[in-house]
Amino acid sequence: MALPGGHRGGGRVVSPTERSDLAGTSDLASVVAGALVVDGAMDPALEALAGLALRDNPRRAHLVVSRVLGKHLPVAPGRMRASAEQLADLVRGCTPDAASTLVLGFCETATGLGHAVARALDADYLSSTRRPVPGREAWLSFEEAHSHATSHHLQPGEHLDVATLRPVVLVDDELTTGATALDVIARLEERGHRDHYVLAALLDARGDDARRVFEARVREMGVEVRVVALVQRPLALVPDALERARALRATLPPAADPPTSAPGLLRSHHDWWPLEVPVDARGGLRPEQTARLLEEADRVAARLARAVVGSGATLVLGAEELMFLPAVIGEHLAERRRDLEVVAQSTTRSPAVAADVDGYAIRRTLSFAAPDDPARIAFLHNVVDPARRPSADGGPEAPARPYVAIVLVVDASLPACSELVAALRPFADAVHVVSVGVRRAFGSYAAEEVTWLLSDLSHEQLELSTEQRERAIQGGVSYAEMLPQEHEPDDAYLELFHRSLERSARRVAVDTAVLAELLLRRHALRGVEPVLVSLARAGTPVGILARRYVRAAHRRHLSHYAMSIIRGRGLDEVALARVLEHHPPAAIAFVDGWTGKGAVQQQLIASRERLVAARGDLADLDPELAVLADPGGCTSLFATREDYLVPSACLNATVSGLVSRTVQRPDLIGPEMYHGAKYYAELAAVDQSAAFLDAVSAHFADGAAAIADEVATRLAEPVVRTPTWAGQAEVRRLAERHGVDDLHRIKPGVGETSRVLLRRAPWKVLVHPDRLDGLDHVLALAASRGVAVEEDDELVYACVGLVRAVRP
Repeated sequence: MALPGGHRGGGRVVSPTERSDLAGTSDLASVVAGALVVDGAMDPALEALAGLALRDNPRRAHLVVSRVLGKHLPVAPGRMRASAEQLADLVRGCTPDAASTLVLGFCETATGLGHAVARALDADYLSSTRRPVPGREAWLSFEEAHSHATSHHLQPGEHLDVATLRPVVLVDDELTTGATALDVIARLEERGHRDHYVLAALLDARGDDARRVFEARVREMGVEVRVVALVQRPLALVPDALERARALRATLPPAADPPTSAPGLLRSHHDWWPLEVPVDARGGLRPEQTARLLEEADRVAARLARAVVGSGATLVLGAEELMFLPAVIGEHLAERRRDLEVVAQSTTRSPAVAADVDGYAIRRTLSFAAPDDPARIAFLHNVVDPARRPSADGGPEAPARPYVAIVLVVDASLPACSELVAALRPFADAVHVVSVGVRRAFGSYAAEEVTWLLSDLSHEQLELSTEQRERAIQGGVSYAEMLPQEHEPDDAYLELFHRSLERSARRVAVDTAVLAELLLRRHALRGVEPVLVSLARAGTPVGILARRYVRAAHRRHLSHYAMSIIRGRGLDEVALARVLEHHPPAAIAFVDGWTGKGAVQQQLIASRERLVAARGDLADLDPELAVLADPGGCTSLFATREDYLVPSACLNATVSGLVSRTVQRPDLIGPEMYHGAKYYAELAAVDQSAAFLDAVSAHFADGAAAIADEVATRLAEPVVRTPTWAGQAEVRRLAERHGVDDLHRIKPGVGETSRVLLRRAPWKVLVHPDRLDGLDHVLALAASRGVAVEEDDELVYACVGLVRAVRP
């Protein structure tokens, strides 16, 4: 999408000093000021605070471009806070007990400024919003007549005291006439008279006529209003300012060109912010809630400090009304990484005219679909301030990408930000998207069933054909760096799946109950509640079923996460650290569907040993895998060691919450990122994930009474639970018998054989002649792919899949 008039922006480079202090800008506002302002002059105090640009708004000719607010220009976050604290000092000077006031900030430009003032005063804070909170009644609504988006709403939550008639501090960035603030005061007075009000702004631009009108209305209302500002400088416009602005727009050159570099890396961090902590003040915040927000912001900054690779200019970007939190994160990031020259800014609803000309305040504009409303256009001005032009020969002053990192802090999902992210990527080596305050929509499972600790790679093209993928794997490329193609199952195969599910649902329910009871007993001895950590993706439905059983049979609600483990690379340590932030190591129970030859269990043990050696507080982390079926003899936490069909093995994503197998590729997964996966929302019409879960958990009705006796009998049976690792001996026997020189090409068990037929290059399938019952789907898949089936009455497993050798 282009900015009205066709202007769309590109890159210019400025030094950290210029970015923070905007030095050498004595003529920055001269073009617009000379044309529109009565005296045409910009005194030093005003120049230090703001510049002027042209609005793309029929109601107003000019735009005040603040150098300290972080809205239209990137600003050092420490400077933003210092300006707010100066304004708070002025407020203290004219109200007896500033901490007892209610601070109101006007959206969108002053939401962050108002919050910073309230923070400095240790006062309650409420911001107006143009995004009404659904289901919450508006306490007060008002109009800002000259604005591009006129309606404002105040929607305090029940925790915020708005009934007490205490003094109110109204905070705005710019005071043009004061009419909107007086309208709000009049509405507040309708609810009861207050001792006094303070109107605080960075710039008081009222001329003499506007001041007289303001004071007359204050006297008429019978209230006391004290006005404070960092700079008082009238900006009276000439009578024909709108006409002059239109004429001036026609003479301006285009906006600065975009960078020609390829898009930088995309890093998504969706699970860094606890949902219970508000990210803004649309519902109001008490000082203790602001303190909690600051604590969490520091935690996010600590993660970013580890995630950002390289040194240099770094932009922390908020979205419209979300200004305070990104600025605080930027300030903490600057403290933690002195090698990062951090600036902060936010996007805006305000259209402005961009022109690449010296002395003009908006040199570049990006436009994109607003993350909260894709039907609306939003803007980012001066994504890189082009006050200093790069060298003509493209030397060291003109890096390919001006920023080493752009951190987008947004209260929206990654897909909702797609246009903004695409516009930002040419400006930075990496764009980090930190989604806050939103419940992540990933996969088709209900959010309360599982917390996915996976980076969303749905935007990446990772699928290869079976032949391409097989050549890559056998040529030494990790299977975790690509994905198989996901196919929609045909009607005949779906019918086979449902027959298998109908036949085995009760057995899976009983095995789930047995496994869950074993976990409850083991963790009771440790004195902790189990925390289910499923290994994505096959373990995820098992974890959900175990959680459903415990809730039905014991009225207990277990936490459940899904994370990745990759053979040869290990457990996702970033995801594990996320779990350990909330739960002790002894509580964690790793869950999977079944074992093959034990590669995952071995990887889990190796990962745990490495982690314990690196960290002294993880000795209680138990690496033993909890599975429904353990035909490989790899663990003591199993419901059965019989190799049988768990129906979720019949399909890929369409029985696993529409989530792909996990991915760990260095160019996609950076530091502090979870391993990745894709969400195949386009397969929703054939999704069997809920059908599988519901068919099994139907047997948990009435507290699992229908299966209680069988479960009790199974638990009372004497079972040898010592791991035998029989599967590994079997795999070596088969390798010798069939001349296979790579053990990774031998996939034992019903589940692994199904995977070979669904997404590998199968050579042949070995079956035990006495265990053909329940292998209908294996035989059907083999027949459809022309794969030979051989009987072997010595098999430890019901079946084994052999992968065909290919030339890399």
